[in-house]
Parts: sequence; structure tokens; C-alpha cells
Amino acid sequence: MRTNPIYVELDELVARIPDGAKLAVPKDDAGVAIEATRALIRRGVKNLHLVCLPVSGFQADLLIGAGCVSIIECSAVALGEAGMAPRFRDAVQNGKLRIMDATCPAIYAAIQAGEKGLPFMAVRGLIGSDILANRNDWKVIQNPVTNQDDPIVIVPAIRPDIALFHARLGDRLGNVWVGNRRECVQLAHAAQSSLVTVEELYDGNLMEDERYIAGAIPPLYVDAIAHVPNGAWPAGLTGRYERDMDHLRDYASAAKTDEGFQGYLERNVLKSPIPA
Repeated sequence: MRTNPIYVELDELVARIPDGAKLAVPKDDAGVAIEATRALIRRGVKNLHLVCLPVSGFQADLLIGAGCVSIIECSAVALGEAGMAPRFRDAVQNGKLRIMDATCPAIYAAIQAGEKGLPFMAVRGLIGSDILANRNDWKVIQNPVTNQDDPIVIVPAIRPDIALFHARLGDRLGNVWVGNRRECVQLAHAAQSSLVTVEELYDGNLMEDERYIAGAIPPLYVDAIAHVPNGAWPAGLTGRYERDMDHLRDYASAAKTDEGFQGYLERNVLKSPIPA
């Protein structure tokens, strides 16, 4: 059983993510730890196996462009209204990245198997697809609970080394509140270790407040917390701030070239600006 998590400085939090780790993150609107991502890039982490539940955007593109990722497992990487994810696209076109292509239901099923301690989960809708043809770790079996011909696909459990996400609230006991964003809950359950940045500190026990208990993750599933206001920017955080579309569009434009992306890193990652 894990001990109660401790509050640490951001650099100490990301120091717990080693090179080569299988790092799992939620989709951009579910509580992404972007300032922790910038700190991770500044630290120079390499060869991450990035698992996205089930998609990613700015966070994955930033890590890929900075050379931190060697494998990505996801169903899409895009910047939404800001357009394509330019560093992801460049990495794919130039063979810089191994892609474990998936679908949203398959990624969710694999994480659910991981959080339940199961070896695999059965899913439908993949048979005959190019995705299945290119995933040697996914298997087609006969449904064992029927005598009729009924092939199904089994996907192996995903058990990340580390889950990294940003939560709206954290209390001094180590509880964190993610609201209705179940991706963060699933990742915390499935991962060997969970590292969380929190927007605000809550004075009290989140597990004793009826407003928050349903969306709270207990310290059993959380290993370390850093208090990082505006820690999801320029992605949004439900109930606090919207996505900074102007910034994301500027990023999408700059990151189309290697030189533009390096300039973006110099201005916005190595100097680490967070809006007040």
C-alpha cells in the first residue's frame, strides 16, 4: 500500500519520471499537466512511451517536438480548432516516432483492464480494420461464452509506470479532486505511480465534503503533488479557465518548422511563462 503523498516542488515532481518511462496522460480537456510537461522538457527526459487516454494534442506535440518521446500509443494527436499537430506530423512523416495506433474504445478498454488488474479486455468493432492488422499485440479469439461463431478482439491491459495529470483541487491529506473527468481517475487506478499538479489548495478534507467526494481521488492512488496555479495553460481547466486559443494558434504556426518550434521552446518553455 502506498504511503500518503507529499507536496513537493514541481522540479522534484518531474524528477520522478525517468527516461524510458511509460507515461500516461489524459486528453487535453481532462486536466493536463502542461507546466509539469514544460519542466519535464527542461529536464531533458528521453525515450518516453507516451500513452494518451485516448487522444492528445498540445501536450503530446510539445513532448514529441522536444525529442522526449520514442513511442506513442493513442488514437489521435491534433490541436482541435488550431489545426494539425505539426511536430507529431513531422515525426510521423520522417520516421522519428513509433506509433501504436489505436481507437478510443480500445485505449479505454486497455486502461480499464489495467485498473482492474485484468490481463486483457474484449472489444468489438476492430475486426477487418487496418488498425487491427498493424497491432500484433491485439488478438482475435472466439467468444468463449457462446457456441455460435462470434470472433472478438482482446487488447492487453495498459499499466503505465506513471500517470501525470492536473487537478482542480488538492488537500493537505493528499486527496485530489478532478470533478467528472474520469480519465484521470482511470489513469490513477491503472498506473504504478501517479504524479499530480493541482490548481488550488483546499482547506479541509475533500473526502468529507459532499460537493467533492464523488470526484475525488484518495491518496492511495497518488504519490506526489505539486501546487501549480495555471498549471494546465494554455489548455483549459473546467471551471477555472478556457483554452488559450490565441496561444495555441501561435504555437501551431510556429511549430510547422524545426526553427519555428525551437524558437517557441526558447520563448515559452525554457523561460516557462505562466500567465497570472
